[in-house]
Amino acid sequence: MPRVKSNVAHHARKKKYMEAAKGARGGRSKLYKAAKETVERAMRYAYRDRRKKKGEFRTLWITRINAAARLHELSYNRFMSGLKKAGVEIDRKMLAELAVVDADAFARLAELAKGA
Repeated sequence: MPRVKSNVAHHARKKKYMEAAKGARGGRSKLYKAAKETVERAMRYAYRDRRKKKGEFRTLWITRINAAARLHELSYNRFMSGLKKAGVEIDRKMLAELAVVDADAFARLAELAKGA
């Protein structure tokens, strides 16, 4: 049985890594081993941070809602509790958007939360 070499597959794989490492500095984009390590690390960070991004956005929304609620003499905790008791089902993303874009609508929600 003849010996089978993996040249074609190896070159294709190498080309893929080198293309992905294009923007790296120095040897990280020129040398295969360094490029491969760079790309694999970047892929690990990208995978991790796609999940991390969701938590970071939630933190941002809560910060914005808290700031807007405090303008109406409410803490974030009391504001969210009041909305829940009033039966308002609106997510943090939309509340944060209202706080930034439509202050009047947010003020109405704050009054509703105070009343509940």
